[in-house]
Amino acid sequence: MKTEYIKTYSRHLGREMECKIYGHSGMPVLFVPCQDGRFFDFENFHMTDTWAPWIENGEVMVLAIDTIDGETWSNTEIPAFDRIRRHEAWMRYIVEEAVPMIEYRSGRKGVTAFGCSLGATHVVNLFLRFPDQITGMLALSGIYTAEYGFGDYMDEVVYQNSPVHYMENMAFDHPYVEKYNRNRGIICVGTGDWEIPDTTFRLKEIFDQKGIGIWVDVWGTDVNHDWPWWHKQVTYFVPKLLEGV
Repeated sequence: MKTEYIKTYSRHLGREMECKIYGHSGMPVLFVPCQDGRFFDFENFHMTDTWAPWIENGEVMVLAIDTIDGETWSNTEIPAFDRIRRHEAWMRYIVEEAVPMIEYRSGRKGVTAFGCSLGATHVVNLFLRFPDQITGMLALSGIYTAEYGFGDYMDEVVYQNSPVHYMENMAFDHPYVEKYNRNRGIICVGTGDWEIPDTTFRLKEIFDQKGIGIWVDVWGTDVNHDWPWWHKQVTYFVPKLLEGV
C-alpha cells in the first residue's frame, strides 16, 4: 500500500498540521478521527486493514487528518465562545486546505468524509454544510447536536455546527436539498452499549420530512459503540458508496 506522510502549515489554524495519505488512485476519502484523535489512528485502530481491498486496487485514496478537539469540543476550561470559533477555523482548514490536497493527489473532485463517534459528528456537519466539496459521507455512531461539546451555550457559530438545529430550520426548497440527493450519504448507528442514537433518529425524521435521501441505517441492540462494529460497518457500506462511482 502506497503511503505518504505530510506536514504542512495551516493558514487557518496558524500551526503545522500532520496527515497521511493511503493509496495511489481512486475516490478521495477524508478520515476524521474519533474525539481528540490523531491522523495515525487510521492505522493504529486497523482501519488500514479494513479499507485495504479498496485502497490497494485503486478504488479509494484516503487522507487521514488530525482533530483539534482538545482545543474545541473537549476542553471545557476554555470559554465556549472561543472554542467554537477555533473549531470553525478547523472546519475551514478541512474544506480549504485538506480537501484540495486529496483532490489534487487523487485527480478527482468531490471528497467522501468518513468518521466514527465524534468523528462522525464532524463528518455529518461537513457533508451538510459543504455539499459541493464533501460529496459523500460514511458516519458511524455520531451525536448530531453541538450540545455534546457546548452544553446549553448557543450562538450563531454553535448553531451552524449543530446539524439537528440547522436542518430543522432548513427550507423545504433550499438548494442544498437537491445537492444532498445528488450526493451519497450514509449514517449508521447501533442500539447497543454506549450508543446514543437519539439525534440520529431525529435527523432521519428531518430528512424524511424534507425529502432528503440520505440513508440512515439503525443496527441492533447487539451493536456497540466500539471499533469491532465500525470495522464491520465499513465492510458493509463502502461497496455501496462505490456503486456507480
